[in-house]
Amino acid sequence: MSSDAAPDVSALAINVTIPEPLRWTDTRRDEQFILTTLNIRLLPDGHLAAKAYGRPTGGGRGTYVSFRVPDRPELAALIAEAASRAGELWSAHRGLG
Repeated sequence: MSSDAAPDVSALAINVTIPEPLRWTDTRRDEQFILTTLNIRLLPDGHLAAKAYGRPTGGGRGTYVSFRVPDRPELAALIAEAASRAGELWSAHRGLG
């Protein structure tokens, strides 16, 4: 690839485990879920977007359903810290193994 043609990166996303003290429950289709994972995306304008995923509190696998992340300062801090950490890890990559 020539140095003047930058690759077209179509997505930058990371998955982050939500620490237990920050987890919450939400309901979808009459089923309660405990939210345990964040999927954080870097949008083209440089802002972050996040969705939460989890498992049914009653057990089982349930469905793969996304939930809105509540507007809580501690979750916003987790998202920002995770994105910064991912950037550090990406910038320190050592190429294909």
